[in-house]
Amino acid sequence: MVNKEEFRKKIIISAGTIFSHYGFRKTTMDEIAKALKMGKSSIYYYFSSKEEIFEAVVLHEANVLRNELTTAIKSVESPVGKIRNYVFVRMKAFEKLSNYYNAIFDKNLDHFDFIENIRSKYDREELAILRLLLHHGARKKVFNVTDSAYTALAIQTSLKGLEVPLFWQKKKEVSIEERLNGILEVLFHGILKK
Repeated sequence: MVNKEEFRKKIIISAGTIFSHYGFRKTTMDEIAKALKMGKSSIYYYFSSKEEIFEAVVLHEANVLRNELTTAIKSVESPVGKIRNYVFVRMKAFEKLSNYYNAIFDKNLDHFDFIENIRSKYDREELAILRLLLHHGARKKVFNVTDSAYTALAIQTSLKGLEVPLFWQKKKEVSIEERLNGILEVLFHGILKK
């Protein structure tokens, strides 16, 4: 007997590959069914629409990102190391998790209610994680942070500002690592002479 959850996951992973290749609009239920070597009616047994599959794909990728970030943060002890790992894993994950990335940033998907819910949940979760990391570093007397909410928002804003140039322009003269290290250098050391 086929495990229903395992088969749903198989559909999600296969559809995720197709969505990331063709985009949401150009992907059809026929393509998803063909990739799974099954009829469309079998997919409709598990999902009622392409939108529902896309939502499941985006939520799956959000969980993958959340788990990768948690692992990266827990893998080091130092507050600086935790933020450094968070930034690198977050920015590099968007390359792999293109459906999640598109759901958050593609304005053409604004008409789906679930997209707005995912966007606001993503922002809230990210700010909470950054505040926690900053609070942890301040408590250990590594960071000089007077307002962790404001500082978290500033870090989140700078990371969001890097997303477009990193992934849409794909410039080779400056690697992703070099750009991220530059941002972290400013974050940790500022631009003022000491």
